[in-house]
Amino acid sequence: MFPLRDVSMRLQGIQLQGHDEMAVKFWFWELEQHLKSSSGASVVAIDNKIEQAMDLVKSHLMYAVREEVEVLKEQIKELIERNSQLEQENTLLKTLASPEQMAQFQAQVQTGSPPAPQTAAPTGPPSTAALAQPASHSSGPSA
Repeated sequence: MFPLRDVSMRLQGIQLQGHDEMAVKFWFWELEQHLKSSSGASVVAIDNKIEQAMDLVKSHLMYAVREEVEVLKEQIKELIERNSQLEQENTLLKTLASPEQMAQFQAQVQTGSPPAPQTAAPTGPPSTAALAQPASHSSGPSA
């Protein structure tokens, strides 16, 4: 049989809610009353109350574990979706990369060095329309 203090110490770290908390407190109160006036015959009743309290704690913990499992399943689902998106993006980037960029990337992977920041190299001559400033926007001397 567990001493009452040992059982209550084990349950201190467990958070119970609402009805469960009240039931456990009531059972412990009853146990204390039985222990104060216990005889050999009431030991069985005390053991039954302890077993009921432990069953209640067990069911509460199982409920909490099930809730946590559901949260983790949802996080796994989101991570799988994110991984799929990143794999698609990686495939697209590999197809758009030039052979020189891929060779440089492979060299960095083999040496373990971090990738160097790349500036986008123009694929053709710059557009003259992009470089020219419209005359209508200049209202005074330019700096």
